[in-house]
Amino acid sequence: MSTFKLQSKYKPAGDQPKAIEELTKLLKSGNRHQTLLGVTGSGKTFTMANVIANLGRPALVISHNKTLAAQLYQEFKTFFPKNSVHYFVSYYDYYQPEAYIPQTDTYIEKDARINEFIDTMRHATTASVLSRNDFVVVASVSCIYGIGDPEEYRKASFLIKDDENISQRNFLRKLAELRYERNDYEERPGLFKVKGETIKLIVPSGDASLRIEWNGNKIETIYNETEEQSLKTFIIFPAKHFVTPQEKLKLALSNIETELKEKISKFKKEGKLFEAERIKKKTEFDLKMIRETGYTHGIENYSRHLSFRNEGEPPSTLLDFVPKDTVIFIDESHMSVPQIRGMYAGDRARKQTLVEHGFRLPSAIDNRPLKFPEFDKKVGQVVYVSATPAEYELDLSNKNIIEQIIRPTGLLDPLIEVRTTNNQMKNVLLEIEKRIAKNERVIVTTLTKRMAEDLADYLKEKKIKAEYLHSDIKTLERPKILNDLRKGNYDVIVGINLLREGLDLPEVSLVIILDADKEGFLRNAQTLIQTIGRTARHTQGTVLMYADTTTKSMKFAINETERRRKIQKEFNKKHGITPQPLNKEISENIFSGYEENEKETKELRNFAQKLTKKEMEKEMHKAAKELNFEKAAELRDLIKKL
Repeated sequence: MSTFKLQSKYKPAGDQPKAIEELTKLLKSGNRHQTLLGVTGSGKTFTMANVIANLGRPALVISHNKTLAAQLYQEFKTFFPKNSVHYFVSYYDYYQPEAYIPQTDTYIEKDARINEFIDTMRHATTASVLSRNDFVVVASVSCIYGIGDPEEYRKASFLIKDDENISQRNFLRKLAELRYERNDYEERPGLFKVKGETIKLIVPSGDASLRIEWNGNKIETIYNETEEQSLKTFIIFPAKHFVTPQEKLKLALSNIETELKEKISKFKKEGKLFEAERIKKKTEFDLKMIRETGYTHGIENYSRHLSFRNEGEPPSTLLDFVPKDTVIFIDESHMSVPQIRGMYAGDRARKQTLVEHGFRLPSAIDNRPLKFPEFDKKVGQVVYVSATPAEYELDLSNKNIIEQIIRPTGLLDPLIEVRTTNNQMKNVLLEIEKRIAKNERVIVTTLTKRMAEDLADYLKEKKIKAEYLHSDIKTLERPKILNDLRKGNYDVIVGINLLREGLDLPEVSLVIILDADKEGFLRNAQTLIQTIGRTARHTQGTVLMYADTTTKSMKFAINETERRRKIQKEFNKKHGITPQPLNKEISENIFSGYEENEKETKELRNFAQKLTKKEMEKEMHKAAKELNFEKAAELRDLIKKL
């Protein structure tokens, strides 16, 4: 019996029953590669959820962008409220990788801002996949990057029990080894505070705040304040994914020192004395930091030694944490597969330059994403999901290609019209106003970020509620913008390539594609079909392409849309179906806690901007006196910035 309990008011309809049955059959028979070719709005996520429930096996859903991953996560949470559903994406709000440009002798230090909210979700993922078998993880391609050895992570975790004989001192030593930090004022994941014989600890996943009380050298009480319940046992996982046991750390550091000596010797033989001195100073500083604190900025560059891997051996990734029988769904595979394939080469080129000029040891190259053959070896059964699968997926799947063209609602693919670029802005404005009058939403796609921002500003000047959406918008803010579009807080969203694959926006009745004839990555056949699909969930779905010529890609996209529309019309006629609009509830934003923190930060910044420097310093000292150190630190940083 399946451990997955699928909850939905909908029953499979259209092509879904056939697709669910065929996919379940193929996966149960052990077939490794299969493709679900599902048109936009045909309910591919619901089909996947039904297949997972039928199989009763854990699943990893890989998406090529964080916005789509967030939407998928929200949908799977709705389908499986009683099971373990997680979100695993890169935890950087901002990331500038370490790099060196020899031509201009420019060294760019790594600069990154970690989003702690996403970090807790990553920890919740790894803790869950190691302790449960009823999980669905929605991940971006960050799942092919190293996160530490799952065996060491599992071994480092420890079980506590009430009535267990362990002194508070030994318990604190264990916490330090697992990279927890003591902070008696602040409360956030990975921190603990001590008061007498009581320790309060917030686990890295953020879903449990433990109060542990001692009576002498014995644990007397374990209480989860989050769930408001007493516990008999609890597994404490490490606060960081990179964990090296103390008994092994000495050997790992010794191996790093050996490699350093070899590299210095090689540089000197080549007459590169400056590079030799540079790598010596940099590495010795890092080693000192690791010995004294257990951590250094850029510790991941030593991951090969810390995990005792051989040269060239792939790092451990999320794929090593999940069980062997996990079913892999690669969503929007025409985009995700090339992205997975392309990660290694760019990373290697950048690191090679750093190594050659003495910024990093050669072993840093093995802190990397997986090569595509390594990825392929680590995954088991795979379902490629796309409205426009590429040749790679189709060839691997052979005859195991399941089409899902008929939508449960009977909706047809949209009508497409090509218009000249003469007076296009005037025409665009007119079409947008028509849709707003009917309380419908519009998506406009441009070729560059600058164009998206300028067009959004132009529409605002015309008193239209518009916003832009592109990769510079923070990961956790993107779902809110899309939800605001659905609610009517915005009438128009202007974007580039984030407004393509998979986004579920039933209120959008019009998609406008500017520069449709500019053949290239953003205007090839696949991209155009995906963009057209954004309005396939509305009964009045229409696409306007502004172009002066009709390219091969435009022609293919128009013909393919018409082919599908014809099949859908015939099916509706045969079964007496009248297309119905898709009524989908607007879910509460899964990142509402994060938004609240962001709102508080913005309010603080607005408040601070009204003060003089002296007044700000006074507020900072006042906050520190009241032990509100977060506010004090924020004010301190604002003073520095000003």
